[in-house]
Amino acid sequence: VQLQASGGGLVQAGDSLRLSCAASGRTFRAYRMGWFRQAPGREREFVAAISGDSRRVYYADSVKGRFTISRHGAQNTVDLQMNSLKPEDTAVYYCALDLKVVGATMDEKDYDYWGQGTEVTVSS
Repeated sequence: VQLQASGGGLVQAGDSLRLSCAASGRTFRAYRMGWFRQAPGREREFVAAISGDSRRVYYADSVKGRFTISRHGAQNTVDLQMNSLKPEDTAVYYCALDLKVVGATMDEKDYDYWGQGTEVTVSS
């Protein structure tokens, strides 16, 4: 499985960005997917996750109400709509895929495949 993330960029505080992650390869089922981020000098942290059937979604407290994770088009394509961006959202954002279908997970150890990351910079 290969994951390709896109949509990052440089924006101002209060702006919006939409990240997209497309999975290719062994993608014959709708698997659990998630987004994580890593800011400079910090450990990677959970952002959002979605179950295979899209019925369960989880968000980090820091993004709840501002970010929305959703499946788009092909069953293993996931978007992250980011609104009201803040400078503290600046990070490299990674999408990940877990070869399970039921439920969703916030634990990065559960994910089997990772994308290359897309950089988001929010200026104040």
